[in-house]
Amino acid sequence: MITAALLTGIGLGSMYALLALGFHITYVVSRTVNFAQGSAMMLGAVLGYSFCITWGWPIWLAIPATLTLSAIYGLAVERFLVRPFSSRGSDAWLMATVAAGILVDNLAMFTFGKEPRQFTSSLTESAFSLLGTQVSPLQLMIPLIGAAIALALMLVRRYTRLGKVLEACVQNPRAAMLMGIRVNWVVAIAFAISAVFAAIAGMLIAPLFNVSAEMGTLFGLKAFAVAILGGIASAGGVFAAGLLFGLVEAIVTIYFGSAFTQIFTFALVILALALRPDGLFGSKTLVKV
Repeated sequence: MITAALLTGIGLGSMYALLALGFHITYVVSRTVNFAQGSAMMLGAVLGYSFCITWGWPIWLAIPATLTLSAIYGLAVERFLVRPFSSRGSDAWLMATVAAGILVDNLAMFTFGKEPRQFTSSLTESAFSLLGTQVSPLQLMIPLIGAAIALALMLVRRYTRLGKVLEACVQNPRAAMLMGIRVNWVVAIAFAISAVFAAIAGMLIAPLFNVSAEMGTLFGLKAFAVAILGGIASAGGVFAAGLLFGLVEAIVTIYFGSAFTQIFTFALVILALALRPDGLFGSKTLVKV
């Protein structure tokens, strides 16, 4: 049982981490987040199902199409729901993105349908035994992909010119604009990448769970909790918090039942943030005056 819990927890945690990395990248660039992130995950799963199963597209065509449409969704959220408010110093973008998530969920419900559907994949059907537990290749791919994305984000921010551009936009947007950096474009790209991360999570998790128009709501809330728990400004911390959250959730579910899963996990989040307000892996930000 413990092996099954560990494997399930690592897979779930990596999926939460992918979603939470979307919160991370928009926060470090613009100090805003997209509360429709769960809907972006649902959109990735629904589009992937529609392209692959409903319309019979080959996987090499379905994946780029899904990611492209998800990126466009992220760009639209930033341009029409975040930028008009943040440019005026208003926090109304928070409610606007929440409303967008509800709107997209309901549009998906009317077009895709309310009933959950099974997304069959060869990556889940060709299971093998690992430490006495049946494991599918997809369960091993999810944490590897999540870790690779988290590592890539840390390396880009620390060692590349793009990372310096991102830091400049965060620290002093006005000075960045004077240096020729198109800050609005950088923020828009960050939202597009955030939606792509969510879509990747949706496509990866879809074969393990049923695809439905309502699947993103709870996942999005958990991912935001993971982002705060890990220290939202730290990509590595967010990924580690995602793994921890997923492991705790899987262990509680196996040993205490699914009825106690949300109670235990969110109670632990509250306790952890009470002890570490900046997140388990976060640090206080020094502000020069």
